Amino acid sequence: MHYQSTRGAAPVLDFRGVTLTGLASDGGLYLPRKWPRLSAGNIADMRGLSYVETAERVIAPFVGDCLSADELRGLLRVAYGGFGHAAVTPLVQLDHRQWLLELFHGPTLAFKDVALQLLGGLFERFLAGTTQHLTIVGATSGDTGSAAIQAVAGRAGMDIFMLHPKGRVSEVQRRQMTTIQAANVHNIAVEGDFDDCQRHVKAMFNDAAFNGRFTLSAVNSINWARLLAQIVYYFHAAVRLGAPDVRVNFAVPTGNFGDVFAGYAAAKMGLPLGRLVVATNVNDILARALASGDYSSGRLVPTATPSMDIQVSSNFERLLFDLHGQDGAALAAAMAGFEATRRLTLSAEQQAVAAVHFTPFRADADAMTAAMQWAAQEVGQVIDPHTAVGLAAARTLPLDGPVVTLATAHPAKFPDAVERATGHRPGLPARCAGLFDRVERYETVANDQAALQAFIAARAVAA
Repeated sequence: MHYQSTRGAAPVLDFRGVTLTGLASDGGLYLPRKWPRLSAGNIADMRGLSYVETAERVIAPFVGDCLSADELRGLLRVAYGGFGHAAVTPLVQLDHRQWLLELFHGPTLAFKDVALQLLGGLFERFLAGTTQHLTIVGATSGDTGSAAIQAVAGRAGMDIFMLHPKGRVSEVQRRQMTTIQAANVHNIAVEGDFDDCQRHVKAMFNDAAFNGRFTLSAVNSINWARLLAQIVYYFHAAVRLGAPDVRVNFAVPTGNFGDVFAGYAAAKMGLPLGRLVVATNVNDILARALASGDYSSGRLVPTATPSMDIQVSSNFERLLFDLHGQDGAALAAAMAGFEATRRLTLSAEQQAVAAVHFTPFRADADAMTAAMQWAAQEVGQVIDPHTAVGLAAARTLPLDGPVVTLATAHPAKFPDAVERATGHRPGLPARCAGLFDRVERYETVANDQAALQAFIAARAVAA
């Protein structure tokens, strides 16, 4: 299996290379050169399999000869062995057609754990027996940072530098990052918003002089291996609801497009799906792009769903690659224009291609609150505000067949928003006890590229 950059000028890599590299050297994102296909029989054979067994079958075609079957199985068992539910990602029925897919049973109570617990193991496996030292640099709007830190804390051969927007993540999200005391963990509170953090990270990867001093790698969803792990739960859930004979719809709360792109990848692999609902909050660049072709960033509006407060969705480039006919040069030119003007227009033909799979939906604060109240009062489920954005879409849109809303975070990660909507303040699970008693450790750095690179350079291990 080989991987190409969406911008066409970076080296083609194998699975090991694409995992350790993250962002392509030409600024693009890696994708398989050819999608592996699973037949209807292959998919039907997943019925009754455990989550780990399903993951083996979905992931194996992507790793080539970089991992043996036994190595992959061992990594998967370790990654998911510590989850708080035996099913790893259990389905919960809400009514005759609505379901929640609970993705928050990992160590940091968010869907990012499903991918990052595996990614940490892959990093360690691929570094074993080498002198290579990874400098992992990431940006987080809340959940990625804590999940990534939890996944790599204390592991040999790597340091992690995680940027978060100061004052714009929930207290639980921040503490899950800043109370990890491992020496290889460095938390950076940036005096800006998430898009600033993400921009700075991409600039570090694209700075040849800086990148050349260190072996930079990524844990954000720009890293292909992270998205690969997320494809699994689409197969696992859909099969339990009747796939391949039944087409299941998925409502996905998203800001960075990574989680919903994993569903698109599942469809490319042969999983028959209904609609992939791209559910956004009022920071609706994705909904606008898919509804009207207007992919332009505007003023960021802070909301009760901070993980979705994004105006530049980095993973959208992976879909744009297909919408540009997989022409890397054409996409590179389009992205250069977007990076200069913060505006890109999809043609009517491109919108029609995207509409084969995707349905956009924008939920404002009232719709989010109403979904939280319905879940609590009518079906006895307390959900977090991000999940509520997805559920608002799932309950509003006229979708045929079962609808699965991705429950992306435990409600206790956003207790204030949940309490305002439902009158109930959710508590942390027992496995997270003591979070508010632990000492925090982080540094505040100006919203400045040079200052951030100097901070990292003073602490990172040279290549």
